[in-house]
Amino acid sequence: MAGCVSRVELSVTCRNLLDRDLGSRSDPLCVVLQDVGGGRWAELDRTERIKNCQNPEFCKKLVVDYYFEKVQKLKFGVYDIDNKSFDLNDDDYLGGIECTLGQVVSSSVFTRSLELKQGKPAGKGTITISAEEIKDTRVVSLEIEARNLDKKDLLGKSDPFLEFYKQSDAGMWQLVYRSEVVIKNNLNPCWRKFSVPLQTFCGGDFDKPIKVQCADHDSDGSHDLIGTFETNLTQLQKAGDGSVVEFECIHPEKKRKKKSYKNSGIIRIKSCKVEIEYSFLDYVMGGCQINFTVGVDFTGSNGDPRSPDSLHYISPDGINEYLIAIWSVGSVVQDYDTDKLFPAFGFGAQVPPSWQVSHEFALNFNPSNPYCQGIQGIVDAYRQILPQIRLYGPTNFSPIINHVARFAAHSAQQGTASQYFILLIITDGEITDLDQTRQAIVNASKLPMSIIIVGVGEADFKAMEFLDGDNGVLKSLTGEPVARDIVQFVPFRQFKNAPREALSQMVLAEVPKQLVSYYKWQGWPPVKPPEIKKV
Repeated sequence: MAGCVSRVELSVTCRNLLDRDLGSRSDPLCVVLQDVGGGRWAELDRTERIKNCQNPEFCKKLVVDYYFEKVQKLKFGVYDIDNKSFDLNDDDYLGGIECTLGQVVSSSVFTRSLELKQGKPAGKGTITISAEEIKDTRVVSLEIEARNLDKKDLLGKSDPFLEFYKQSDAGMWQLVYRSEVVIKNNLNPCWRKFSVPLQTFCGGDFDKPIKVQCADHDSDGSHDLIGTFETNLTQLQKAGDGSVVEFECIHPEKKRKKKSYKNSGIIRIKSCKVEIEYSFLDYVMGGCQINFTVGVDFTGSNGDPRSPDSLHYISPDGINEYLIAIWSVGSVVQDYDTDKLFPAFGFGAQVPPSWQVSHEFALNFNPSNPYCQGIQGIVDAYRQILPQIRLYGPTNFSPIINHVARFAAHSAQQGTASQYFILLIITDGEITDLDQTRQAIVNASKLPMSIIIVGVGEADFKAMEFLDGDNGVLKSLTGEPVARDIVQFVPFRQFKNAPREALSQMVLAEVPKQLVSYYKWQGWPPVKPPEIKKV
C-alpha cells in the first residue's frame, strides 16, 4: 500500500496570457502533469475553462499527492480551449512552466514567466501557484437562492452567478468557489446544491471572513457586479431545517450615489452543512476489498498466435502486450484484495469441445471456479489456453461487463462499502456490440465497479474513446446517461517505451475517485470509519 502522503491543493492564477482567438479573448484552462519517467508525462488534474479572459483566476484547485521523499517534477500548461474534446493536442498552447512540487510548497507564492518552449517567453504571460495542505476531510455543502436581483441586461433579465472569496492571513481575497452559469434571465435564481472542502472554503476557521459576490454573466467576460456581502461560516451555518439566513446584496457604487438605495436583491442561504468527506484510503483502510477481474480479447483480428506479427504471439523472452498489461495493472490492484483469487475470462474465440464461439469463457476452462491464484495464476492460465482455442469473433464486450455487474449488484444489496469491482478488458479495439456495451456500462455505472480498457496494437480506438466518455457524457441507445464516469481507456502504444509502472499509474488514476464517488452517491461510510480528528 502507498506510504503516507500529504495532499496539497494548488491555486492557479495567470496574468497577461497570449490572445489566440480572433474577435475575442482566449478561453484558458490550466493542466498539471507529472513526470512518470522515460520522458513521459501523466496528467494529474486540470482546472475549469474560463471564457474570454487573459487574466484568469481559476476556481478549481489542482489536487496533488505530495511525497516528501520523491522529486516530483511537474509541468503546468495553459491552453486556449475552443472545442469540447478532452484532448489538448488540438488546442492552442498559451505557455507553460516546469518545476518541482517541492519548489511550489516551499514558496508561499510561486510566480514564473510562461514559456512556449524552453527559452521562448509566451509574451508577458505569468503563472502564479500557491499551495495549501489539505488537512481536513470535511466539506461545506450549501443551497442558495436569491430574490429580486437587479436587472443588468438591456434586452433581458440578469444571468446571475455567485463567487465566494476567503480572506487570506495577509488580508487578500482568494476565490474559493464560482457557481455554475446556467441560470439565464432570472432575477429569482435557485442555484444547484454545491460542496467545497472546508480547508478551501475557510482554512478550517469558522469565523474567517467570507465575501460573496453576485454578478451578471456576460459571454464576453465583462461580468457586471449585482452586489456583494460579507459573512463567515458560523453565520452561514444557522441556515437549515427550515430556517433561512438572508443577506442583503449591496452594490457599493449605487449605495454611495443614491440615498434612497436599499439593496440589489436578497441572497437566501437555505441550507449550510459541514459534512465529512471520506477518501479512497478511508474506504480501503476501513475494510473495502477490491475485486479484480480480467477479460482478454481472443478475436481473429489479433492474428494467429503462432505468427510473430500477432498481438497474442509470445516473444522469446516470454511476453506480449496482453501479458504486460495484465502484470502492470494486476500487480498494483492485487495489494487491495486479501484472497488474491482473480477471475479471468476470454471472449471472441471458439472453445473446445463444441468449438462454439464464447464471449465469456474461463481462462482456466473451469466455469464453476474461474479464479486464478494471484496475477501469476492469470498469466499461467493465459499461456496454457492460447494453443487450445481458435481465435474467431465477433468482439462483444457486453457479456463480460454484465457478468461482473451481476457480482457487483449482489454486493451492493448488502448496503455497505465492503466490495468494489474492477474489470480490466484488454482488446485490439474492433468492438462489435457497441450499443449493448453502452447499455451495459450505463447499468454498471449504478454499481460498485470500474472498467479499465487497455487497447493493444495499432487499431483506431475511436469506439474505446467514445466509451471513455471524456468527450461528453456516455449515454445508452435510449438516451439514458451514465450515473457516474466508470470507464478509463488507455492505448498501450503510448506506453511502449515507458517503465511498466507508467501504464498502471495512468489506468488506475481514476479508480480512487470512481470508488469514492459511488459510495458518496449511496451515502455509505467506510465499514470502519476513521476517527475524526478535528484540525
